[in-house]
Amino acid sequence: MRTSLAEEFGIEYPVFAFTPSKAVAAAVTRAGGMGVLGCVRYNDAAELDEVLTWMDENTDGKPYGVDIVMPNKVPTEGSPEDIAAMIPEEHKSFVSRVLDDLGVPPLGDDAEHNAGVIGWLHSVAQSHVEMSLKHRPVLIANALGSPPKHIIDLAHENGMKVAALAGATKHALAHVDNGVDIVIAQGGEAGGHTGDVATMVLVPEIVKALDGRAPVLAAGGIGDGTQVASVIGMGAQGAWMGSRWLTAAEYAEDGGSQAMQKALVAATSRDTVRTRIYSGKPARLLKSKWTEAWAAADAPDPLPMPLQNILVAEAHQRISEAQDPEVVAMPAGQIIGSLEGVVPVAETMAQIVAEYEAAVERLRATLA
Repeated sequence: MRTSLAEEFGIEYPVFAFTPSKAVAAAVTRAGGMGVLGCVRYNDAAELDEVLTWMDENTDGKPYGVDIVMPNKVPTEGSPEDIAAMIPEEHKSFVSRVLDDLGVPPLGDDAEHNAGVIGWLHSVAQSHVEMSLKHRPVLIANALGSPPKHIIDLAHENGMKVAALAGATKHALAHVDNGVDIVIAQGGEAGGHTGDVATMVLVPEIVKALDGRAPVLAAGGIGDGTQVASVIGMGAQGAWMGSRWLTAAEYAEDGGSQAMQKALVAATSRDTVRTRIYSGKPARLLKSKWTEAWAAADAPDPLPMPLQNILVAEAHQRISEAQDPEVVAMPAGQIIGSLEGVVPVAETMAQIVAEYEAAVERLRATLA
């Protein structure tokens, strides 16, 4: 299970795991892949510093990456409080009413209220990059297009590779023209921010268009070793996997919602929806009573980034603490239909490798 990109990074398997959980990211790295920690939720640089220090100390000296969010179109800058003042009362009232209708209890008096994610803002993402340079990630990935040129140059000056997600060939070509080292071709099956072209179509299209100018990782609808073998057969240098790790045992131990994991295990591949209600940009989420409420005729249109996330931040916190599997607000890809239980990362990685080997043997037999 070797590719030139895996060899370049010095990892055993070309499995790149995006996750908001430091415990999952570190476990994937220790198991031979590369854990990539999502940083968007860290509004405080000191908190990110603490988390990356933990990553440095718990990855056995093996490489890991970080994922930031720097949209091509710079969203409104400001503090969460300043941005919250721009949100229409109609939207606030709708969210409050839906939570009441769904029986989601308010936060306790001693709860620290979530002000929302402002990691979408370039000023905050810039601080994420600068903090990352004080630690030892080897990869910076941008979830929403090419990072600004000065960020790419800064990463290169510090010996770090830069990756960017692409949902279309034109985006992949623009990434490479801007100096991005690795293109992540993400099909519409993926969770979180995604386009609408399927992975099976998108990956070979981007590989062909780049014509060797940059390695390609495939994302979207990849959860087992047979799918890793498939995308490598299409010309990708490895797989970028996110939703598969949402039911990792380490995720729950790291504070992940057990109700969310229960809902994911019960879901089928048809139980996701692509909507703007999470951040203001199209993202694939697990279907739930929360997403259904936003799809109703009386629901207001989602606000642009970052207003939408500020709007629903406390709602997401209340939903998480309610621990109701029927009311979940979680990005998830269509691969969730294959999740069968809460499993440790090392066990999942071993299964992926075994499935990959079996798939390659089947392909080899066709050449006899």
